[in-house]
Amino acid sequence: MATPAADTPEGKTWFGHPPQLARLFTTEAMERFGFYGMRALLTLYLANYFLFSDETTNGLYGGFTALVYLTPLVGGLMADRYLGSKRSVKFGAVLMALGYFILCFEGGAAKPHATIEGTRYEVVVGSAADAKQQYVIDGARQLAIKGQDDGTIQLLAEDGSVARTIAKGGFVAGADRSEFYVLLMLIGLTFVTIGNGFFKPNISTMVGTLYAPGDRRRDAGFTIFYMGINLGSLFSQLLCPLLATTVGWWAGFGLAALGMLLSWYLIQFDHGTLHGVGEPPENAGPDRSLIIYAGALMAVPVMLFLFYNLMNTPQAEPGAGFIGYLVALPLMGKLLFGTFVLAVPAILAWSYKAGSRVEFQMMLAAMVLVVFNVVFFTLFEQAGSSLTLFADRNTDLSVFGLFSISAGQTQFFNAFFIVTLAPLFSMLWGALGRRGLEPSIPVKFAIALIGVGAGFLLLVWGTHNADSGFKVALWWLAGLYFVHSAAELCISPVGLSMITKLSIARVVGLMMGVWFLSISCAQYVAGLVAQVASVQTVGGQVTNLKVSLETYAGVFWTIGLTAAAIGVVLLALSPLIKKWMHGVQ
Repeated sequence: MATPAADTPEGKTWFGHPPQLARLFTTEAMERFGFYGMRALLTLYLANYFLFSDETTNGLYGGFTALVYLTPLVGGLMADRYLGSKRSVKFGAVLMALGYFILCFEGGAAKPHATIEGTRYEVVVGSAADAKQQYVIDGARQLAIKGQDDGTIQLLAEDGSVARTIAKGGFVAGADRSEFYVLLMLIGLTFVTIGNGFFKPNISTMVGTLYAPGDRRRDAGFTIFYMGINLGSLFSQLLCPLLATTVGWWAGFGLAALGMLLSWYLIQFDHGTLHGVGEPPENAGPDRSLIIYAGALMAVPVMLFLFYNLMNTPQAEPGAGFIGYLVALPLMGKLLFGTFVLAVPAILAWSYKAGSRVEFQMMLAAMVLVVFNVVFFTLFEQAGSSLTLFADRNTDLSVFGLFSISAGQTQFFNAFFIVTLAPLFSMLWGALGRRGLEPSIPVKFAIALIGVGAGFLLLVWGTHNADSGFKVALWWLAGLYFVHSAAELCISPVGLSMITKLSIARVVGLMMGVWFLSISCAQYVAGLVAQVASVQTVGGQVTNLKVSLETYAGVFWTIGLTAAAIGVVLLALSPLIKKWMHGVQ
């Protein structure tokens, strides 16, 4: 463990924190620049370039982000046992940069078509002045597609008359897409997934080693570190979508790759700043790094298999029940839930056997909070899927009538509010802590859950003020992100710090992996929730904006109330959980 900065002979600090925090701050900021820049594009890339349906888009996005947070369980273990955190971070940075560069290779965009009552028809999307309108080519006629509230489809002639009405279920949208470029896209996502597993948990572990046990600066340090995450993502979520819109998708992904390369440079050439931080464990034995790196690359075809299985597994039949639903889950779903259900009790059983009574109770408190963390991130991570599609379809993206932003750029609101609010929260926790009034960790988690629910309820309120085109003013969506950002600051940096404080020292890397495993499960469930909000699309565009708005409002209302209720339950349980924490703040 690195010596805390306050105890070094020079006594140097960085804003009152160990000086090594500055290098880790900038390294993480640039890694997040790459990841969130790519994430801002991914859902729209799948829906508008590859023309996948909402179900496939949201499922694939949820599966990808789930794997992104699952692989840290293995990456944390490899660092704890063999590599050390620093080498793991370097290797992960290289893989992630390679993944973003692979995403830059794009072929021809998918071409839409429709099957109407068994007959296939070509579909075209309108000109730049009418880009939201889709047309069926029926011989010499070009018929506009208009979805109805009851699920039927009308095909309209040029004079606006109804040329044909198609019964619900009789219109099936599809697309012709290059299988090679779909494979290439999935390979890129696979490299990002594996690389993140080595990078993400271990740089957080390195931050934790900068503070001695009981150092009250730890929470504030993680909050500053978390601000670095969002400072990097703030600019990428503006610039990457801008380049994707004005230059091409490849340019947006290319900028993400450059950010990731800079992150690798910062950790690879640290000029001795991180000497002694994140080194391999003393009992690691012979160097196994090359074997571990080779094993990581051998996992690529396994990940590809999981992605294809996710995309091609049919959903459970209506009325199949809970057991039928579990059986019908893709392998990725079975893997995630199975791993989580087995890992939590297994680690607790080991803690009971290997640790003291106090250590076991502290690990038990950590695990309870990890479970509630799943609920929070299931809803919070709608940002990259259903909320991005909501922005694209049912949000007026003009800013004061002066200019407009793209749907992908709306994700920058979260990063902007985090950067703005993080210093205030850091000062708030510090001030309350000095007065003995700082809320306990369980109370902070409860506040976060209530807050994420309140954000969705605020947006539902905004849907009642939609304009005649069934679009909500941008500021309602910004309001949701403001509330969600404040909620996030009550759980994410606090959660990272909590894991390092409550975990038994020799498994802190593994516990950090379990923390990200909980987020992984949440990401997968978030994809399932987003699928509930799916609407009919043709050529990447919805056929009825009114139905789209009502669908999103109904789903957001349900999950908003559910989150708030679960937050109240956690608030009631917080005194018991605090007791198990034995004074950890």
